[in-house]
Amino acid sequence: MFTFDDSDAAAELADRARRLMEEVVLPKERELPGGMGVSDSTVRELREAAREYGVYAPQIAEEHGGMGYEFRDVLPTFEQAGRSILGPLAMRVDAPDEGNMHLLEMQGTEIQKEQYLEPLVAGDIASGFSMTEPLQGAGSDPKMIQTTAEKDGDEWIIDGHKWWTTQGIEADVLLVLARTNPDVHPYEGCSVFVVPAEANGVEVVRDIPHLGGHSLGTGHAEIKFDHVRVPEEHLLGEEGEGFTHVQERLGPARLTHCMRFSGMAERALSIARAYSAEREAFGTTLAEKQHARFEIAERETQVQAARAMVRAAADAITAGQQARTEVSASKVFAARATGAAIDTAVQYCGANGIGRDLPLADFYESVRTFRIVDGADEVHLRTIARELFEDVDEAELEPVLRYGE
Repeated sequence: MFTFDDSDAAAELADRARRLMEEVVLPKERELPGGMGVSDSTVRELREAAREYGVYAPQIAEEHGGMGYEFRDVLPTFEQAGRSILGPLAMRVDAPDEGNMHLLEMQGTEIQKEQYLEPLVAGDIASGFSMTEPLQGAGSDPKMIQTTAEKDGDEWIIDGHKWWTTQGIEADVLLVLARTNPDVHPYEGCSVFVVPAEANGVEVVRDIPHLGGHSLGTGHAEIKFDHVRVPEEHLLGEEGEGFTHVQERLGPARLTHCMRFSGMAERALSIARAYSAEREAFGTTLAEKQHARFEIAERETQVQAARAMVRAAADAITAGQQARTEVSASKVFAARATGAAIDTAVQYCGANGIGRDLPLADFYESVRTFRIVDGADEVHLRTIARELFEDVDEAELEPVLRYGE
């Protein structure tokens, strides 16, 4: 419907991704029962196909096993991947590994990149990002962080309690945010550590039961760190710069999340249009009824707007800006637009929408979490509002003030 100012390189990469989806991933999806996990052999098969099509890990530098594309140029491919639960896994653009690889690539030492980044890119290991804490700990307000890391000679000792660590059950390595200086503001006193999941004192308590647990294909773990010792060289980036590094991870990761979900929304609306054109009720097909046509058109319009917002935010990041407001606005709008699109698709497909023969039920469970993960709507709205009210122009009230006199 719309065309965007994507580079030739981005368009060519996305076209290869589209062909992979149409020729390999979607046919494989239709073979698998909905709502179930995906076997390791299926993932390996899909990743080998992605390599053959030239779309495997496009966002990572070639020297580390990727394809070396610029961040802005990979966004359309993330959208193509999002058209199926299997797509991100196939192209190695799946969360949380994608964001963790990005952080390791930016802040990791050469040894950390060799030991952790490159095996992650190859798909030989899995990772988790441990920031969120239960009860009175870090969550929507990350400044409430309780996990600590204390220096002891040439080691760090980590103690804390984390949960909602995505892929924590399967993770071979964890990136852990901990407070390293209790005497300063948390934004200046936290650091990120690379912690092997097999380290002494790491206890994976449970996989937290949650909405979308099957369709997401991965879990969210509760993990305790009891006197976990890691060498000083497992500090990721600079000491005390943990929150800065986390933002370097989360900003781009939120936008790639948006693109994966907008691809999911596009697929859902495509299914809804196809079903509506075939399904007859009360004398005509659903597609001939004005209400159905208008509602699907409205959802399509919202998804297209989300795609434009994400690209604008990505352009700002590429230009060297933090773009926090742009990212927050994109995240809120995209989450709501994709949620509404998938809900509409489920509604117009009726019983087939909630059945598992189509992917819509899996999509529906997955997309609801999007308004919470990577920052709840309210957190992002707070960021947007803070900037909006930072410079209030009192001149706007002059006519009112004069009248009041």
